[in-house]
Amino acid sequence: MEEHEGTAAVRRGAMRLARRLRAERPAESLSGAKLSVLAHLYRNGGMTPKEIAAADHVRAQSMTRVLADLETHGLVARERDPSDGRQSLLTLTPAGEAALIEDMSHRDDWLGAAIARHLSPAERHLLYLAGELMDRLAAAQDV
Repeated sequence: MEEHEGTAAVRRGAMRLARRLRAERPAESLSGAKLSVLAHLYRNGGMTPKEIAAADHVRAQSMTRVLADLETHGLVARERDPSDGRQSLLTLTPAGEAALIEDMSHRDDWLGAAIARHLSPAERHLLYLAGELMDRLAAAQDV
């Protein structure tokens, strides 16, 4: 397989799996945009609305309704940014962390069962390694 074909296969596989994982979310689950905000706060700690919007590659104005809804439901807390009092800092509440973990757990259960059912032990090991590599690529800032 040529390098370009391999790259395309990784992209296709990652996209198809991402779509399938979204489809496996329970109907009553939070929206993808809300889960993305909770995940950013879980990984990074407190962030400004502008930082969250930049991390999701959307305009800050587009994030306003999502953040307000999360705050209304007690999933995030807003306070003054200690380093710049003109800005607010959003943090994950215990309820927000629980909602995120519940969502991840449901999808992890589905994925674990699918991996166990369809892949050999060697393929599972290879897939776990590929997952770590894809995570590194996703975090790369110089691409």
